[in-house]
Amino acid sequence: METHKRVLGILYIVSGSIHILIMLTLSALFSVLLPYIFEHAKLDEQWILIYIVPFIQIIAAITIILFAVPSIISGIALLNQKKWGLTLALVLGCFKLFSFPIGTALGIYTIWVYSEDHKHTISTATS
Repeated sequence: METHKRVLGILYIVSGSIHILIMLTLSALFSVLLPYIFEHAKLDEQWILIYIVPFIQIIAAITIILFAVPSIISGIALLNQKKWGLTLALVLGCFKLFSFPIGTALGIYTIWVYSEDHKHTISTATS
C-alpha cells in the first residue's frame, strides 16, 4: 500500500505542477495577444476587454490557489508519509473527478488508494 501512496504523491505533484505551467503559459499567451486584440478592437468594444482581462486573471489565480498548490502540498505530504496527506488527496481527488479524462482517472485512483488504506487500517486495528 505504501507504494501506491508514493505513486499517488508523485502524480499529485506532477498534476499540480502541470496545472501551474498551463496557467502560466495561458497568462503569457494572453499578455502577448491582448494588446494586439485591444489595438484592433473598435473604440466602443474596448471597454469589454478592460473588464474581462482582470476577471480572467483573478479566475486563473483562484484556480491555482485552490487546486494546484494543494495538489503539490498533498503530494509532498504523501511522499513524507503524513496521515493528513491522504485525506487532502481524497478531497482533491473528488474535485478531479470532473476533469475528464486524466483528472477522472486520478480521482478514481485516489479514492481506491484511500479505501484500501482505510480497509487495511481497520483490519490491522481489529487483529
